[in-house]
Amino acid sequence: MPVTRVFRSGNSQAVRIPAELAYDDPTLELSIHRQGDMLVIYPARPSLRDMVDALRKMPKPPEIEQREPIEVPEREGNGADISD
Repeated sequence: MPVTRVFRSGNSQAVRIPAELAYDDPTLELSIHRQGDMLVIYPARPSLRDMVDALRKMPKPPEIEQREPIEVPEREGNGADISD
């Protein structure tokens, strides 16, 4: 397991990520949180607001396809009576 040290970067504490553990994209945003005495670092996920904005920017379909309703046959239950 690779070992590294923390160091000061301005007013923050920083850690060098060894090359064998580094992400390929150097511009990748990372999230970090503490779990007990461990720091967990992982790629940041877009917020729900970012995802909604991205969906709104997508082109709207020219028309919405209308489908015929599908008839679903009645099925027998498994014998369990849930009315009790």
